[in-house]
This record gives sequence, structure tokens and C-alpha cells, in this order.
Amino acid sequence: MSYQGFQIDRWLQRCRFSATSFKPRLGLVMLLLLGGQGLGLVLPTTAQVKAPVLLAQTPLSATLLYVNPASGTDAPGAGNEATPYRTVTYALRQATPGTYVQLARGSYTQASGEVFPLNVPPGVTLRGEESEKGQTVAIIGGGNLVSPTFARQNVTLQAGKDTEIRGISVTNPNTRGTGIWIESVNAKIQNCTFNRNNREGVFVTGTANPVIADSVFTQNGGNGISVANRATGEIRSNMFQNTGFGLAIGGNAAPRISGNRIIENTDGLYINDAARPILRNNTIENNKRDGIVATSNAQPDIGTTGSDGNNIVRNNRQYDLNNTTNKTLYAVGNTLDSRKVAGSVEFGASPIASGNADQFADVQGHWAQAYIAALAQRNIISGFPGGTFRPDDSVTRVQFAAIINKAFAPSAKQNVAQFKDISSNFWGYSAVQSAARGGFMRGYPNGTFRPNQVIPRVEVLVALSNGLNFTTSNTSVLSRYQDDAQIPSWATTAVAAATQRKIVVNYPSLVRLNPTRQATRAEVAAFVYQAMVNAGKANAIASPYIVLAP
Repeated sequence: MSYQGFQIDRWLQRCRFSATSFKPRLGLVMLLLLGGQGLGLVLPTTAQVKAPVLLAQTPLSATLLYVNPASGTDAPGAGNEATPYRTVTYALRQATPGTYVQLARGSYTQASGEVFPLNVPPGVTLRGEESEKGQTVAIIGGGNLVSPTFARQNVTLQAGKDTEIRGISVTNPNTRGTGIWIESVNAKIQNCTFNRNNREGVFVTGTANPVIADSVFTQNGGNGISVANRATGEIRSNMFQNTGFGLAIGGNAAPRISGNRIIENTDGLYINDAARPILRNNTIENNKRDGIVATSNAQPDIGTTGSDGNNIVRNNRQYDLNNTTNKTLYAVGNTLDSRKVAGSVEFGASPIASGNADQFADVQGHWAQAYIAALAQRNIISGFPGGTFRPDDSVTRVQFAAIINKAFAPSAKQNVAQFKDISSNFWGYSAVQSAARGGFMRGYPNGTFRPNQVIPRVEVLVALSNGLNFTTSNTSVLSRYQDDAQIPSWATTAVAAATQRKIVVNYPSLVRLNPTRQATRAEVAAFVYQAMVNAGKANAIASPYIVLAP
């Protein structure tokens, strides 16, 4: 769809009334107390939002302008702590880059002299009371703004380039009213409250790349935050509660959404068009319909091989994840009940578009490039959105189990009890069971597997030796390594057997095994490929880093 002119309302209407399976929301009653003392904010309880508040420090060299709607005056010579300005409007007109505009407690409205929208100039910080998340400093109202991408809007504040807005509450009760408008700039919003905005608390569009953090979004009429066009940025550690859609992501937007609590909304996240947001470490629960909705050509990153989502999505009334697109979504490494998932969703390893390692920008010229390319071509390993492989990242035990299954498809050799810490709906359940039954991997004495624990190099080599039945009676080959004393006694035979079969690839030093160091993705690729060569499943790749037995 086109993001031109007043098409925004059509897009937001789709957010509210998408597809045939969605029913229109009931309207929200707007109750505002516009007064000097009664701010009329109905907010989540203290227990729900309380968290350590990080307060920004004012640089010693910064210019400070003070504003107080009760005692201030808009006149030359004012603006200091003893004689503050009366309006934010006047203060912002005096502000230059590097200025801090400090707001006193109270309500800033048209009645107190404000002219909306308030335009925060480039490089200016607008600040209230961060420790209270702005609940004592309320800016209420809105005015017309002509957007380059969305035509005429009604907005309370417009954020300029390199601006910061901290510790205020924002309410725009006007028809189609938006709290803060961020368009093609890198503004930062922190420790704020967005309450009862007629449409949404924050709208992000154009090529904006903002940070929106540690804020509260509640009882807004449309969405907590709307992200459109080609916007990116980071939305982290916020509370979205009872606020229409917690977040609506459209266009080609690709923000990173992490560490948020998204609860008791109509839907938690509504993702449409060709949006590709990245979701990590969020709690999305108790929403009145769905936790996450994907429509049109949306392709959210909810977790991939090598980068677990770590989202908790549960107890949403209809679905926890509702995929209405015609594509398969990948949701690796989340707390997510597969019984409350609609549409095509895979919980295991996520593939890359093709198996050509040349597409990985970060492995060109890498010592393990040939191994990575060979395994990628076989879809045994995969990369990340954005065309990277992250060769130096660590590998978890469950990720290694998934690689083992793709590389060797092990047949069952032994019975294995259920691991206490892996449920049957965990994305890696089948991979772990297969790797364990095939003799490659084992659990711990207490009956756990520890799927998210990173795997050290020695355990990778032992797993390959055990699974492929490598044996040896001669461990003297371990003298090849200067650090052989660091090899655990339980691993010496397996590592010796792996060395004799040219499984070990040591970079940059052939004589340093580093057995207890965490294995990297590149090292696992090299070890696994060499094991495939030994098993007759792949052709040899020449490398100066293959350890040869003396």
C-alpha cells in the first residue's frame, strides 16, 4: 500500500480491523481532567511499572532554560531557575543545540499558553521528572502538522534531529491525535508516559532511527507506538498496557523491539505490509485477542538459528502467534505454546535464502569461509537477516544438536529419558532427542540438558567422536597440543580419536587446542565438516589449520 497523504488513516484502520477474522474494537471513552493539578492520568499500578530509572546527567557546560506554567513569564531575561518561562512554546523558541529545557510540575495546555504542536529543535533536550516517568509533568493538547510522508496530522510534539524528550507525560485528545511525531530523525524518548492519546502515543516514520525506552503506554485509542515507512530504531524496556494495539508496525519498517512488557491490549503487536521488526526478550501476555499478528507480506524476526528470540508469549485469549501471511515464520528459542499458534510457523532452525556463503559479508577472507560455504550450501547452517553469519558468535547445546541432526541424521542407538528442562513444545526438542538417542550428546546427572548453555570446543569434539564411534587406544597424539593438560580426563580418548581422524581444526595456532574455550560458529562449522569428510559424506577441503597426527 502507499503511504501518501491521508492514507495513514486507512493503514491504521487496517491495524484495527484487519482480515475477516478480526472484529472491530469498541471505542474508548476519553476522560481527561485538564487542570493545573489534576492531570487525569489513569496508569498501571506502581508494581507493574516500577524499575530502576536511569537518569540522564546534565553536562556542566549545557545551557539550562526553566519553565513553570504557574509562576513563569515569557519575557526576555527570564528562563532561569528563579524566574522561569511560562510556556514550553516560548522556551523552545529560545533553545539552541545543546540546550536543556527543564519543566516544572504541572499541566502545559493551550489554556496555559501553549501553541501546538511543540517543535523540539535539533540537539535540544526537553526534560520533566524522569524518576516519575513524567506523571507529574503533563503536556496536553495538539495542533496541525504537515508531514512529508503522511500529509496533515494532529500532533502534540514533533521531535527534531538529535533531540531527547525525557520525563514528561503526553496526551493528545484531539481527533486522530498523536502524542510525539518522529520523522526521519534519530530522536530519543526515555522515561515518559503516553496516556489517552486519541490515536497513538508515538508515530515513527520516514527513515527515522529513534530510541524509545523505559516509557509507559496506556489507554491510547489506536496504538501505543506506530512505526511506518522505512523507519528502524530501537524500542526497548517499555510497558504497553491496555492501549489498543501495543505496537503497529507497517511499511518496510524494521525496528528492534526488545525487553518490553506488552500486556492486556487488544493485540500485542500487529505487523503488516512488508515490515521486518526484530523481536527479542519481550513479554507478550494476557492480550484480549492475539499476542503477535502478522499479515500481508510481514516477516518479523521472532528468533533465528544462533539468535534465540527469548520472547515469552503466553495466555493471550485467541492466539499467541497468528500468522495470516502466506509465508512461513520462524520463531526460534521462545516460550511459546505451539497449540496457540495459527498459520505456518517453524520453531526450529531458520534457513537462509540460499546456501552460498558469498552472501555473508562477514566471512569473506575468513579462515573458515570454505567450511561455512560448504555447510550453508547443504542447508546445515544458516545466516542472519542482513546477510551476516557472525562466525565468532558462540553456539548453544541445542543449536549444536540442530546442526548434528542436519549433518548426520543420526539413527537411534539408545533410549533416552525426557530431559527435565526441555518440554515437548520447545523448538529444539526433536533435535535434542535425536542427538541424544544417536549417541552424539548426553544430559547431566540431574536429568537436565541445559539447552541454552554454550558449548565448549572439547564437548563438540567428544560429541562427534562418540556419535561417529571413533575409538583409539593411543592418546599420545595429544602431545601435539601445548595445552593438552587442560583436556578433561573424561575427554582424552575422544579428543585423541578426533585428532587421528583429522577432525580438529585449530586457528590460528595448530598446537593450541583451547579445549575449555567456547566454540565459535566458525569452529563448529569446521569440526562438523571434517567429521562429515571422515564419514564419507563430504569431499575434503584443504586447510593449513587441520591438525595432523605426528
